[in-house]
Amino acid sequence: MLKATRPVKRRASTAFSGLLLLIATLRALGADPEGTRPVEGATATNTTLHSVVIRRPTGTPKVASGLTNFIGQPVMVSCSSCHTTTTADLDTRTTADLDQFHQGLKYVHGNLTCLSCHNAKNYDTLRMADSRSVEFTDVMTLCSQCHGSQRRDYGMGLHGGMNGHWDLTKGGRTRNTCINCHDPHAPAFPLVMPVFSPRDRISVPIKPPAKPAKH
Repeated sequence: MLKATRPVKRRASTAFSGLLLLIATLRALGADPEGTRPVEGATATNTTLHSVVIRRPTGTPKVASGLTNFIGQPVMVSCSSCHTTTTADLDTRTTADLDQFHQGLKYVHGNLTCLSCHNAKNYDTLRMADSRSVEFTDVMTLCSQCHGSQRRDYGMGLHGGMNGHWDLTKGGRTRNTCINCHDPHAPAFPLVMPVFSPRDRISVPIKPPAKPAKH
């Protein structure tokens, strides 16, 4: 009986070669960290490159106040609608500390406090680690401070969902931003399992055909 060691080595080598080919292809296509334009040093051509659209937030988030207006529509409020009239608590790091709003909000983000990311001086913006403000539409800049390896993989096309063309000379591309897949208040993301598990001749041996029944 043949041993599986040789085919396994060949399969691992093929997978590694495929990964190197993918990286080389991305570099040849000249993707920048967001995959929107050629990087410096990429081969210059007269070919028109199609656009890359990043699914960014539309603006400052709003939450339902629990009230309705005169035509029955929910009244939505921005962060600053309430936070400009309350005193910021720099130590709040769990929803158990809240007694006015956001009760039940799932918060799992290490030892960070709410104001590690939210800007106490302007709640309609976010806050970088060096205290600079950043718009909600540019949330990926904020996330990249801590999640550097994911940002690196995103730039290479190895992280984050996308639709469209690898080769921007053939068509455009649409990409997600961090919070399209990850809830920033509970960043843990469940593993995605394939619909059908992979099958090959090593892990799932081919069964011999059944012998015809004797009459």
